[in-house]
Amino acid sequence: MSRHAWALVAQRDVSVRMRDKTFIGSTLLTLVIILGVFGFQIWQGNKESTYDVAVTSQSAQMGEVLTDRAPAIDDTVTIKTAEVGDDAAAEAAVMDGDVDAWLSPTDDGWQLVGKSEVDTSLLSVAETAIREHVLTANAAQAGTDLATLQAGSAVGTDILDGDAEQRQIGQAVGFGMAFLFYMAAIIFGMYLAMSVTEEKQSRIVEIIATSIPLRHLLFGKLAAAVVLAVSQLVLYGIVAVIGVTFTEWGDMLPGFTSSLAWFVVFFLAGFTMIAALYAVAGSLASRQEDIQSTSLPVTMLIMVMFFGAIFAKGMVVEVLAWIPPFSAILQPMRLVSGESSWWEALISLGLLAAATFAVILLAERIYRRALMQTSGKLSVTQAWKAEI
Repeated sequence: MSRHAWALVAQRDVSVRMRDKTFIGSTLLTLVIILGVFGFQIWQGNKESTYDVAVTSQSAQMGEVLTDRAPAIDDTVTIKTAEVGDDAAAEAAVMDGDVDAWLSPTDDGWQLVGKSEVDTSLLSVAETAIREHVLTANAAQAGTDLATLQAGSAVGTDILDGDAEQRQIGQAVGFGMAFLFYMAAIIFGMYLAMSVTEEKQSRIVEIIATSIPLRHLLFGKLAAAVVLAVSQLVLYGIVAVIGVTFTEWGDMLPGFTSSLAWFVVFFLAGFTMIAALYAVAGSLASRQEDIQSTSLPVTMLIMVMFFGAIFAKGMVVEVLAWIPPFSAILQPMRLVSGESSWWEALISLGLLAAATFAVILLAERIYRRALMQTSGKLSVTQAWKAEI
């Protein structure tokens, strides 16, 4: 029976967690937030706006230009003009809220007058339409055309290392990866530490120790934490991928598929290391009140990993991407942004897996020796030297 004891422990922990109302509620709440974010993006992308613009006899012709050109410039913007008698009437219409803005000629061009502000979408369309119309008219007077007049004036962007658009979207996806790792490590790690301390404080572990080796108890708890964390991660990922397909970035998803798969593998190795450290933190505590102090070094490590991944630049990132456990976050981020290749990821994953294995071996020794010590909070040194 002891050969498969760890599997029974894992099954028990997963079963208990899956029936926990707090866990179910937080998972559903996170899913609702993810769906809400993508729903808002979809709504924003498809939202059509109609603006009423007051014009006088002096600006009526330019108002027609705005009305005609708006759909071609931005298909979500519609401009309607309302002709008024004079400037005073136009100003009154704006102040009363009857129109969104007033189109008025100036000495050197045109201006849109709003009550407290002019919507950026309206302003952008108006600037483009007026500029094109005026340039076309000026070009005709000069005996040329707009295309000739604008020849050679286009300014674009490019980068020498990688694809610009992929890198920009990749940075956003990479931030999402780092955030998911951070949240999973904190939530499931603390749950694991609290579970270990609870069994130690209630002395249930003394009964368990008579039936199975304590290392099996540790391995079972680690397996349960990994299964729960990865399952939740995959669930969030599926919902996020479905949400992305309905946005303007949907066409770019196939290019990130392999990188997302790499992230899951790195997450598995990196999270297992963090979970083992949290298990040790739980075994060092004798009461639930002690967990905050015993787990503080692990929590600080996770925070350094997360903020380092977000704010580190240049050579620092390239170095940390090879060093466990930082590589668990940074290497997938570099993959998704196109800064790393598959062979670099494979070597980095091997180093991370080896480091995780070493941490588990060390954690197992400390865990077994600390778990049966109930006299008070222990330090790592005390637990290492403790008798079983």
